[in-house]
Amino acid sequence: MWYSCDVEIILVRHAESVIPTPDGPDEFHRPLTSHGHAQAAQLVPELAAFQPSTIVSSPYLRAVQTVQPLATALGLVVDTDHELREWDSGLEPTPDYARHYADSWADPSFARPRGESLDQLTQRALSILRAFTGTVVIGSHGTFIARALAGFAVPVDWPFSSAMPMPAIYRITDTGITGPGLSPSRR
Repeated sequence: MWYSCDVEIILVRHAESVIPTPDGPDEFHRPLTSHGHAQAAQLVPELAAFQPSTIVSSPYLRAVQTVQPLATALGLVVDTDHELREWDSGLEPTPDYARHYADSWADPSFARPRGESLDQLTQRALSILRAFTGTVVIGSHGTFIARALAGFAVPVDWPFSSAMPMPAIYRITDTGITGPGLSPSRR
């Protein structure tokens, strides 16, 4: 069973954000682009239809900015939780990040110095997600979401993670998981 029937988790990958560069802004302060802000506003009707009782986010600015329009529309606050942050890959921004990420997906137990393995991220994701009750909208990140799905036995891989759209919505209930890139054989 995914969850009890009284829990519904709506994972929202952040909208289009400023591309990371070595000279900043850092991961905590990297904002949405103007297009990303428009995308976040367009998510409100779809997310509001779930009637969330709670909105929580990674503390990273781009994730908060993605769910803030929903919170404003519903008169709720966005709580943040450090455990919902993106994967601590141990990598600095680099143009060849995809090669490093693919290597990590090939060996999820591998951790770089000052980083966490993808297996560790999966455990972190499952631990925090299982703590929620009610209907919760969560603003987070692509690798976090992909590894959470992997923890729920959804067969995801590096191509799935790298192709995840910005924004993307994944719904986890006691009857299964739905979202972009998940065919009936991937649930």
